[in-house]
Amino acid sequence: MEFRPLHPLFVGEVSGVDLSRAQTPAEIAAIEAAIAEHAVLVFRDQRITDEQQLAFSECFGPLEHTGGTGISKPGEQRLHPAFADVSNLDVNNTVLARDSRRRLYSLGNMLWHSDSSFKPVPASYSLLSGRVVVAKGGETEFADMRAAYDSFDADTKTQIEELICEHSLIYSRQTLGFDDLTEAERDTMRPVRQPLVRTHPISGRKSVYLASHIGKILGWPVPEARAFIRDLTEIATQPAFVYRHVWQPFDLVMWDNRCTMHRARRYDATQVRDMRRTTVAG
Repeated sequence: MEFRPLHPLFVGEVSGVDLSRAQTPAEIAAIEAAIAEHAVLVFRDQRITDEQQLAFSECFGPLEHTGGTGISKPGEQRLHPAFADVSNLDVNNTVLARDSRRRLYSLGNMLWHSDSSFKPVPASYSLLSGRVVVAKGGETEFADMRAAYDSFDADTKTQIEELICEHSLIYSRQTLGFDDLTEAERDTMRPVRQPLVRTHPISGRKSVYLASHIGKILGWPVPEARAFIRDLTEIATQPAFVYRHVWQPFDLVMWDNRCTMHRARRYDATQVRDMRRTTVAG
């Protein structure tokens, strides 16, 4: 197993690994050490089944199950509930219509975010498999939140050290104009509180925990809080801190949500894009 840096600050490409077979404890330990260092790992040409992706993902902890927001109703899920279906396909593997409610809701993935920061227990690792990728667009961008934190001056670090933010799917979707939510759906999207500064349990490095889901800072006037979060996000997503992943067929990208943000980029939504994500609970 070898790791090749893809960016000066973070991101490593892994070679010498076949994810279609069971990994040894030593191999899993090496991957965990590598992702603690690189935050994002790229595994090329991994022609795996859903079952093999689940088995590999479960090596890192219990998996989240989808369906918590109620956007997809029972019988509308295309994949096993341990997958987040971030494709543009419906249950019949047909491309979603432009005005599809699920498609419009999923456009929130184009905002900078950290997976499941809106849940009481946010995600640790995410593993995204590109089963069918588009020829143009559809890249995933990652931002190193450790480098962002390190770049702040001493006064800013002191100011943010003890801040608590409210994360809400309702807020991030409303910023795009998607407010077509039922009361039952809103009930599942109640805001949760997360610290603005986190310390990684393996590396010990601090990072700033940002996301488009942040609508409030406890104890701050809302306009001031939102302006401040925008300023921090602008710093954290400057080009020097960002890696853009151009998908190749059967790439699997694994990232640590505790120290990165990411977002999807635009593509021709009439083309099939089949992306399947498993998510390890924090």
